[in-house]
Amino acid sequence: MSTPAVSEQDGTVTLAVANGVATVRFFHPKRNALPASILRQLTEAIDTAAAHPDVRVVVLASEGGGAFCAGASFDELRAIQSAEDGKEFFSGFARVILAMRRCPKVIIGRIQGKAVGGGVGLVAATDYSFALPAAEVRLTELAVGLGPFVVGPVIERKIGRAAFAGMALDADWRDAEWAQQVGLYTRVMDTEAAMDSVLPAFAHRLTGMSQDALMQIKRILWEGTNHWETLLFERAAISGRLALSEFTAKAVGRQTVER
Repeated sequence: MSTPAVSEQDGTVTLAVANGVATVRFFHPKRNALPASILRQLTEAIDTAAAHPDVRVVVLASEGGGAFCAGASFDELRAIQSAEDGKEFFSGFARVILAMRRCPKVIIGRIQGKAVGGGVGLVAATDYSFALPAAEVRLTELAVGLGPFVVGPVIERKIGRAAFAGMALDADWRDAEWAQQVGLYTRVMDTEAAMDSVLPAFAHRLTGMSQDALMQIKRILWEGTNHWETLLFERAAISGRLALSEFTAKAVGRQTVER
């Protein structure tokens, strides 16, 4: 089964189900950035896959051979005119992470290229991930007067507070080997051909495992995160307020407005 592509603002999200595996793919022409429409469709697709009776495993991937995800859409950051607008935009990231958290099925990430900002959050919210050597990672929020507030808890949960602090305060690129060493990536494959051979085989193998056992593993992996249903939206409010600052306006090229 597959659903047709949902196209909004030149971006697409697709959901395809075959042989017990749901594949959720997203695309945006600006290096797979995440405008609100894509965030909304990702949340819906993951929730649909979670509820689908034939789905046993979910694969999250982006389209193309370039970046996996460039993070928040700068076009939409420029358009924010109020704290409420800002909170709503950043809440889109919260909703995707929470959908991945509550999905009872294991989510496998296919990371073919660079992940920035919110894209690192998506990677961290997967339960198992395959990446290529080109899949460098970077948190750039501080450079535009923000911080990785919404995605911070899921990244810190995956790589630890010290490594997260380093990423949040120092926007240098980290290579895929570093990301694997700190636990952000599970496996780094030499080539895309190798990844696209091993990943489907691994997903297929999981479909034959005890689903009760897999669901219990998933539950244990996410223990201690129930409060995120409130925390992530509180963090979105912080980002929404900071997005109105003169520093951020200058950094993203937005005209400041009277408030």
